[in-house]
Amino acid sequence: MSESQPDPEAVAPEQRLFDMARDGDADTLMAQVEAGVPVDLTDDAGNTLLLLAAYHGHADIVQRLVDAGADPNRLNDRGQGALAGAIFKAEELVVSVLLGAGADPDIGTPSARATAAMFGRESLLT
Repeated sequence: MSESQPDPEAVAPEQRLFDMARDGDADTLMAQVEAGVPVDLTDDAGNTLLLLAAYHGHADIVQRLVDAGADPNRLNDRGQGALAGAIFKAEELVVSVLLGAGADPDIGTPSARATAAMFGRESLLT
């Protein structure tokens, strides 16, 4: 194993949860949440499982996390939110799920509304 890539067995269990959110491993991730992992768990940058799933286009995970009580308006340490990330990535279904869950398009830096305007994706907010 090279020095630049850690042994997968040595990766912290929490890191694997964030990888599941990024990679779309919905069933395994949600089993962990059902077993007691905090639904709004954050990594060292303040990114939640929901934010990572949204940014990577996993609408099913976003919906399941919201259903489990995840906060769609929680911002990371840089003031970024899941809705703005989904708009940046043009993830229409994720945007729809987040808006349906009460995500506020006017919070964060930049806000989802500002992100939509910046990239000409205002139609995602309607």
